Amino acid sequence: MDLKVLYVKDAGIKLKERIILQVVNNCDIGTYLLFDTTYEGKYISDKIRHSFWFPNKKVKSGDKIIIYTKEGEEKNKINNNGNSSYFLYWGLDTTIWNKEEDCAVLIRIEDYLVKKLIHN
Repeated sequence: MDLKVLYVKDAGIKLKERIILQVVNNCDIGTYLLFDTTYEGKYISDKIRHSFWFPNKKVKSGDKIIIYTKEGEEKNKINNNGNSSYFLYWGLDTTIWNKEEDCAVLIRIEDYLVKKLIHN
């Protein structure tokens, strides 16, 4: 995986809650999906509560990705060490990292199919 989840900051605080990821290898983050779920006993649940498909964006090893749960406008900044921080927004009106049993699942999408459905 070219990304890794580091930690959640200000969990349960609506305007501040965010999850921080580290870029391990140069990549396009548009191939990643993040979702939250909980545990059922020792194992993660198969219930996806909220999902976030990363925008197409090329990032470099050492960069940080900060995803706020709230609404906002995507932006980035160059840090003192020369790496970049990318600020993304989930667009939710509630917090999601607010229980001890919550967990983040990061998936790299290798392939997918889109089919527009016609309703009769």
